[in-house]
Amino acid sequence: MGNIKAFLLPPVMEETKEVIITKRAKGADGKPVPFVLRRIDQETNNKLLKQAQKKKMKDGQLIVETDNEKFGKLLVLACVVEPDFRDSELCAHYKTMDPLDVPVRMLSSGEYAKLMMEINRLNGFDDVTANSIEEEAKN
Repeated sequence: MGNIKAFLLPPVMEETKEVIITKRAKGADGKPVPFVLRRIDQETNNKLLKQAQKKKMKDGQLIVETDNEKFGKLLVLACVVEPDFRDSELCAHYKTMDPLDVPVRMLSSGEYAKLMMEINRLNGFDDVTANSIEEEAKN
């Protein structure tokens, strides 16, 4: 029958990791402040994908397309615990009421690519996926 207890795993979304994404964010001690990232489970990933999908009719058929840019932003929002991009002070500072826009206004292109790479690593995607996301971030 197997060892069922081996599969009674801790909740995925409780696993976090601290990563320095930008050296520009410094604490009172002058040292870089890490971003706190968390893993997401596949159920959450599916919900993010669904939110990023656009449905339209073409020649009488329903076409479903994924907006990869929106999915990337939703993934960042779901995986970054700190800083809290929903914080009203952060939103005001970056002149947006949409938390999805905060990280793309806060970070340089390279920093954003590093954030995406770290999120993908934490969630168990291999370097091929991370490289394709990094290439997309450059374009």
